[in-house]
Amino acid sequence: MDYFQSTEFDTRVKELMDKFRVPGLSLAAIHGDRTASKTFGVTSIASGTPCAADSLFDIASSSKVLTAVAVALLVEDDVKHPHVTFDTPVSKILPEDFVMSDPEYTKTVTVDDMLGHRSGLAGHDLSYFGVNAEQTDDARSVTRNIRNLQICAPVRSKYVYNNIMYTVATHLVEAETKTSFSDFLDERVFAPLGMTSSGLQPSRSRQRGFGERMSSGHAWNESESRYREFPSVESTEAQGAGSIVTSAGDYLKLVRAFLRQEGPITRQVYEGLTKIRSMPNPTAKDVDPLSSPKFYGAGVGIVYYRGHAIIGHNGGVPGFGSRFFFVPSLDFGLVLLGNAMEAAYLANAIEKELVDAAMGSKASQEPKDSKSAAAGASSASTEREAEDAEPQKMPLTAYAGHYWNPGYRGLHVQIKDGKLFIDATDRSFQSLITLHHVSGQTKYRAHLQASDAWGGIALVEPVPAEFVFNNDKVVKFGLQLDENLDLIWFDRVHEEATPYVLI
Repeated sequence: MDYFQSTEFDTRVKELMDKFRVPGLSLAAIHGDRTASKTFGVTSIASGTPCAADSLFDIASSSKVLTAVAVALLVEDDVKHPHVTFDTPVSKILPEDFVMSDPEYTKTVTVDDMLGHRSGLAGHDLSYFGVNAEQTDDARSVTRNIRNLQICAPVRSKYVYNNIMYTVATHLVEAETKTSFSDFLDERVFAPLGMTSSGLQPSRSRQRGFGERMSSGHAWNESESRYREFPSVESTEAQGAGSIVTSAGDYLKLVRAFLRQEGPITRQVYEGLTKIRSMPNPTAKDVDPLSSPKFYGAGVGIVYYRGHAIIGHNGGVPGFGSRFFFVPSLDFGLVLLGNAMEAAYLANAIEKELVDAAMGSKASQEPKDSKSAAAGASSASTEREAEDAEPQKMPLTAYAGHYWNPGYRGLHVQIKDGKLFIDATDRSFQSLITLHHVSGQTKYRAHLQASDAWGGIALVEPVPAEFVFNNDKVVKFGLQLDENLDLIWFDRVHEEATPYVLI
């Protein structure tokens, strides 16, 4: 705790905030019976409002542990929910709603598989609809749509990070308890732990009068040399995968409960979540010094560092980044919340320094900078694309039109500024997709950019896209929307055949 409270630590954090372009941070730490908090920067570049100990942030995927806790509470309750166990096939609990594209998967995928990212379902993050859609998805419609989504691996053979399955888990909780997931968390987790500033979705925080405490999201625009600022986005269709709004001090109460195994975090719940289910990097590639490969439990990742288990989770969406972790053997834990997605990189940079300090030893080597590596790869990809590009011969009007895939529903390819363009801001991951011609009359690369509501940042590396012709008429459009799959194909259809159909 001495290092956390030192000016040396303050200087280190400020250097990293400058490096990763994070305008504001709120941190809270626990070591034994001592707790402390620190804040840096501002919650809004526009207003200059300083970060405070009670400032609220969207914590993105750091929310997943709460979904896992909610399911574990049902597993623990043999009286009201005797048929809900970690080994129960999800289809036994949700027989009408949980149907995968392969009947064997429907029968086989268990609650454990769902929470451990080992169901075999690809991520499909652009398949569900958000607040801008004519009809927003919810937990049940997201669950029912998995029957239309491709599988990418055998069950339990591979770690495939999957937000959808965590939303499915909330539908399971709601179906079992006849209570909204938001109310369930309030009653069974937040209230018992005194987490009075925590809630599901930004709207809930505003309804409680916490609006002025909520941080804006920020994204650095390199070409403009300035931050873009925007409010946190309502994402009811992604509940369970993210969308918890909280303060660092409030979330530290959850971390303390894990360390003490108190309140709703009983020993049974704790052991249920920290049981290793999958391995994100089985080849042990790019393992940090003195560290084990990474493992995943339920809503928490686990890595061993110098003989100590570090248990926690990162979160990141455009505008917000977070991490919480705890080290049971050292009785130490930390919550870091920031108002730029890169705050999660910052957390990774200081995590082992703080663990070293808790052990009373010298600071460790800084982890590899994944952000810089990714930026270099993007630049190289753009250069290759420019070298390979061939002149476009077919008129763009030949490609424009409506396309349909049962799992992703309708996409509308338009012409904008002399390029093929898809407005996918109706999706949960609000995206603008520009197609750049590469070769022949069929090969393209798709550039995915977040909407202005998410700061307009590039979401992923450019990905392959392709059109299929039949007698000089485009009949199919393929887009690689998941790293674990080849192209996802959309059939060309008439406009009237592409409504927002919820199953």
